[in-house]
Amino acid sequence: MSYQVLARKWRPRSFASLVGQEHVVRALTHALTEQRLHHAYLFTGTRGVGKTTLARILAKALNCETGVTASPCGSCSSCQEIDSGRFVDLLEVDAATNTKVDEMRQLLENAVYAPTRGRFKVYVIDEVHMLSNSAFNAMLKTLEEPPEHVKFILATTDPQKIPVTVLSRCLQFNLKQMTQPLIAGHLRQILEVEAIAAEPAALQLLARSAAGSMRDALSLLDQAIAHGAGRVDELQVREMLGAIDRDHLFRIFDALLADDAAAMLCVADEMVARSLSFDAALQEMASLLTTVQIAQLAPQAIADELPDRQRVQQLATALDPEFVQLAYQIAVHGRQELPLAPDELAGFTMTLLRLFAFRPLPEGEAAEAPPAAAARTAAARPAATPASRPAPTATAGGTASAASPVRSPVAAVEPRQPAARTTGEVGEEVATRPSPPVAAAALPAADGERAVGDWHEVLAALRVSGMARELAQHCEWRDLSGERIALRLSPTHRHLLIKAAQDKLQQALGEHFGRPLKLFVELEAPSGDTPAVTAQRDRQQRQDRAIAAVEQDGFVREVIEMFDATLIESSIKPV
Repeated sequence: MSYQVLARKWRPRSFASLVGQEHVVRALTHALTEQRLHHAYLFTGTRGVGKTTLARILAKALNCETGVTASPCGSCSSCQEIDSGRFVDLLEVDAATNTKVDEMRQLLENAVYAPTRGRFKVYVIDEVHMLSNSAFNAMLKTLEEPPEHVKFILATTDPQKIPVTVLSRCLQFNLKQMTQPLIAGHLRQILEVEAIAAEPAALQLLARSAAGSMRDALSLLDQAIAHGAGRVDELQVREMLGAIDRDHLFRIFDALLADDAAAMLCVADEMVARSLSFDAALQEMASLLTTVQIAQLAPQAIADELPDRQRVQQLATALDPEFVQLAYQIAVHGRQELPLAPDELAGFTMTLLRLFAFRPLPEGEAAEAPPAAAARTAAARPAATPASRPAPTATAGGTASAASPVRSPVAAVEPRQPAARTTGEVGEEVATRPSPPVAAAALPAADGERAVGDWHEVLAALRVSGMARELAQHCEWRDLSGERIALRLSPTHRHLLIKAAQDKLQQALGEHFGRPLKLFVELEAPSGDTPAVTAQRDRQQRQDRAIAAVEQDGFVREVIEMFDATLIESSIKPV
């Protein structure tokens, strides 16, 4: 006997053997059991999810010699002929090759005749959306009121192209794509019966490449068995699919954490030597970062059989959740930019360098700017004069102390026209330390300038919105000296340091104080409450007062005592 491909050999022949689509199976089973049979069904879904298979199983259930049943016997002549495609009363029509109205009319003319052998004459019209408008119009009347012995089963991958007049005459069932665990588990069961050895990681690769289609997965499995000479090994499956070995990606992130850009580029060179797809590499990188983020925020959702589970958990521990989000965006945008790059290697290399440029700094280095940035900062800073130096201010303990120069900022808005660098300013910028925290209201002003006042009041007067206001709300006032204004931002909110937001905030501050200002933002835990913290506390206090007012209401207490009720605090909103 000639070889039969797995997709045909393992096609489900009953509702019980159908993998997935439980919501459709449940509805059809109940309808068949209670004899609530509709005259027209529409199955929609992407390729390889079981539309035609469900149509054939439903035809068997309608024409089984044991009666209309949700569990056809599979052994009677009707069931066997339907399985082999020889049942005379099951008419499978490919709408892609029978699109004309004349062909549809000829098909429907035979619908008035009684079935030859079966109980029902079943019309299965595949890819029904390919029919012309005239063909749809020709079948409307028959589809709405067909003879009692006729059942229509329509299948399509694009239900949007079907006229609403047809949709309204059918029971519509949307078939879902198969999940990767479901596909991998089904492939494992098939290989156990076929007595073929397989590695779990190889089945995961096949399931992922199938993209939700069980038929695609079985076709790939056939190819993998042939490629591996009767075995399904991970390395051979990767070679067959051209898939990216996650070891390359783990090495990239290891080099990133080690601050070794050269090692990251070496991995890219190795991928070039193996002719791997950089588009697939960035896609796999985004998938890996998704898994890492889940391991950070919802570790219970990580499957125990996940490949490279230990290395994923190590990355989840080593990377900040905020940076994982940023790295995911970099990978996605880098993939979109590949067609615009000079070549794929250049696009992939720039994506890796972008990851390196935005990498999280080691502990203790977060407040130090790179030498080049420090040089530009010092060059743009005006020379300090006695008039512009901060005067002694009152500290929290009540003693007077002179505020020392601010620490070199992590993120600074670069000046449009930097001045020439003066000797010794670079070293001074890097070596300075933060001054003790001072009260915002006691900040000094330069000669001829008005006092700054409270940062909360300044922020309320600023004409700024969006990310710029979000950045300002999470900052604490640090210093104002001459044309230099410094804010302090907690490292947990470093993701707000977007250049566009800093530019807008700098411009708004300049307009507020009536002169050009240069904004510096240093990463350090605030010593007091930021506007965002104050606003959150105020909201919580208003909420607490509202809850207390409701709880003290006499009518509410009476209802709670009478009916043993519970007060839902989340439903209470302050006025």
